[in-house]
Amino acid sequence: MRDSRDIIIRPIITEKGTEEMGQGRYIFEVGKGANKHLIKKAVEELFKVQVVNVNTMTVRGKYRGFGRFTGKRKDWKKAIVTLREGDSIPLFEGV
Repeated sequence: MRDSRDIIIRPIITEKGTEEMGQGRYIFEVGKGANKHLIKKAVEELFKVQVVNVNTMTVRGKYRGFGRFTGKRKDWKKAIVTLREGDSIPLFEGV
């Protein structure tokens, strides 16, 4: 089994994400090979909280150009994790 820190790459802190925190939802960038069960276990292990629901989506990378050169940003996977009522992740507090 992979390490939890390999599954959860980083938190996504956006305007919409901070509004979701009030309802107990937190957004993370996760590894492309991670499934909902692995994400749930990793969040529970790292932050000592109870996860109720996990939603995942793959975000496609944008095509960008610089002069005559074009390229593509990488595709990445995003997870929206819903916690049990009353639980919170202290990493996001004060944001």
